Amino acid sequence: MSSTDKDIDLRNRAFALREDQQMEAAFAAIGEAAQRLPDDPQAAFAHAQIALETGRPAVALFEAARPLNAGNLAYIRSRAVAYAAEGQADAAMAQLDEALAAQPAWLDGHRQLANMRITRGHPEPERSYARAVQTNPQSLQLWLAWFHLLASGRNWSAARGVVDEGEKIMGSRPAFAMARVLIASESGEAADDPNLFEGWADVRDPGLDLCQVRHFLRLGEVARAEAVAARNLRTPAEHSFWPYLSLAWRLNNDDRAQWLDRPSQFIKSFDLAFTPAELSDLAQTLRRLHTARLPFLEQSVRGGTQTDGHLFLRHEPAIQLAHAKAETAIRSYIDELPAPEQGHPLLSAPRTAIRFEGSWSVRLASQGLHSNHTHTRGWISSALYVALPGPDDMGAPPSGWIAFGEAPRELAIALDAYRRIAPASARLVLFPSTMWHGTMPFNNGERLTLAFDVRRMPA
Repeated sequence: MSSTDKDIDLRNRAFALREDQQMEAAFAAIGEAAQRLPDDPQAAFAHAQIALETGRPAVALFEAARPLNAGNLAYIRSRAVAYAAEGQADAAMAQLDEALAAQPAWLDGHRQLANMRITRGHPEPERSYARAVQTNPQSLQLWLAWFHLLASGRNWSAARGVVDEGEKIMGSRPAFAMARVLIASESGEAADDPNLFEGWADVRDPGLDLCQVRHFLRLGEVARAEAVAARNLRTPAEHSFWPYLSLAWRLNNDDRAQWLDRPSQFIKSFDLAFTPAELSDLAQTLRRLHTARLPFLEQSVRGGTQTDGHLFLRHEPAIQLAHAKAETAIRSYIDELPAPEQGHPLLSAPRTAIRFEGSWSVRLASQGLHSNHTHTRGWISSALYVALPGPDDMGAPPSGWIAFGEAPRELAIALDAYRRIAPASARLVLFPSTMWHGTMPFNNGERLTLAFDVRRMPA
């Protein structure tokens, strides 16, 4: 094997280590590979990317990789994220805006720029979409991406305006008609119309089906909601529908709700062995990462902020200590699960290596809360309490508590919580990712948590 082949093997080993979430080994390997392969664009980009993911300064590495990655949109996106992470958000947004002017069909770039603008309180977060459709008026994907951004923020008037303008230019399209149905249902405009989805019976689209399920639950037509949700089982979208089947089954007093949720078995709390100094160090580390002013549109955070990026990939000792303690509790949780059961979203997953789909921190301020939600991309989800208000600032119980099993407020479903758990410093709560959960508002102070989703490993 030639020396170049060995260097490429080292680069590829770094890629494999990163995929396996062995980030420190990956960073060491890619740093050596980048030195040995100075003209390799993949090595240069990966060196910068892994530095960014592990929480190290990465802007200089991205700039060094620029000559080798001209025109690489993934590189441009990550470079902008690196600039933002190092306190240069204006430069990051300018870079994305410049790239989008040259590549107006770059959907991922539009969403990244919009998210940066949203979390920093920019008055026109979707401006790049408006410019892009002027130069690409026949791009249905652009019109729909713009619509979905506005819909995720529940800005129904603006979303309807985008659909109207798109139809003026492109004419009637099924996708625009579907968007109108979504607006009519989710905005409440046609919330009491049982016939809203007539004419769509033969269309199989997970997004449309999810909208139908929610619409029928609002109407109290539980059987119709269950039928639409059930037809999405054993499809790639099934994990979006299990939570709604739980609601339908509970409303019908169907034993399958207990089979699915098993709250007494599947919701568990662990009081982790942090010293006060370790917990304080973790809190200070997380606070430094809360640089946004507002939450992302699609998240459950109300009255606070959420960090960007995958926390457990970072190198800081305080975060890695939390990672290790959490993983020990996760292994205990998994080992105590009932026997594997085919067809069950929690029990059917392989119980092999623990990998994380994502990890983040949420910092809530006075009256902050999480709206009721689920985590469709995870297997097991969590909340680790790092810093909490004092008893007087928290308010009378259940202020600040986490509740399981309550439906999203906008569905107007009267189901009591399965269980509520009081927060406590260093307490980790684990539960199925398909379980509805949210938090109660609290009076004053700061509620700082670290959360993660354990990845559902492939069979």
